[in-house]
Amino acid sequence: MSPAPPPEHVRATFGLREIEPVSLGDDWDGGWRLGDVVLSPVGDHARAAWSAKVRETLLVDGARVAKPVRATDGRYVVAGWRAETYLEGSPEPRHDEVVSLSVRLHAATARMEKPRFLTQQPVAPFSDIDVFVAADRAAWEPVPLRDPRRTGLLDMAKPGVDRSLDLLKHLGEQRREVNLPGQLVHGDLFGTVLFSETAAPGITDISPYWRPMSWAAGVVVVDALSWGGADEGLIERWDGMKEWPQMLLRALMFRVAVHALHPRSTDSALVALESTAERVLELVREQASTAR
Repeated sequence: MSPAPPPEHVRATFGLREIEPVSLGDDWDGGWRLGDVVLSPVGDHARAAWSAKVRETLLVDGARVAKPVRATDGRYVVAGWRAETYLEGSPEPRHDEVVSLSVRLHAATARMEKPRFLTQQPVAPFSDIDVFVAADRAAWEPVPLRDPRRTGLLDMAKPGVDRSLDLLKHLGEQRREVNLPGQLVHGDLFGTVLFSETAAPGITDISPYWRPMSWAAGVVVVDALSWGGADEGLIERWDGMKEWPQMLLRALMFRVAVHALHPRSTDSALVALESTAERVLELVREQASTAR
């Protein structure tokens, strides 16, 4: 079910009072099209304003980037809504093209500074943003999800949580030290890139993380294998990326941690992650065998 349309005072502040909004559904995070502009609800003001500011000048080779539309008073976000230019297209299972876009996008973001909000700890009352922040850290910290257990972000009474945690622990035991620099990356490209026939792929937002660029590509591959119907050859086609098995492993841990933490996670999603884990662990074992 689509969320409620943007209220009239929000439309007026963005100069869109006379245009009837049309729902775009999940393709734009519950956004509404008003002519050449999309109004979308935001989950976090700081992240939405940051993304808008970055996209205002961001140029990515071979990509369309939705540019922010400022309100009449110059703001990026008004009463929990943001505005950007509309891009034609919808998500398609063109997985290699999404990984390729990830590489080009992160070449363009490599010199960007780390947003201050990425250093903040999740605090109660917890939001979806806190879930993803904690899950991201779980893939890298020595004891995955130790703090969420302590703070209550991890609900141990949730059905199936033990299975998720067992998988996460097993994956964590396969990690080895890597030495790759972090940078600003988009950690949620799967299912959000817009395709329209032969037009360049479209980026509507940036979900910021501070991780190696090959990790971000790994998240795309893990998602595509788990939920996008991608063929297993997708892993091999991108195995030239730095520390590829370990980045896939951490991308998978990130998604398993999201499953453990998120109140709306489903058993079928975990089954898919378990299947992906078999292939990723096989690759990690192959790497370890070659290194000996």
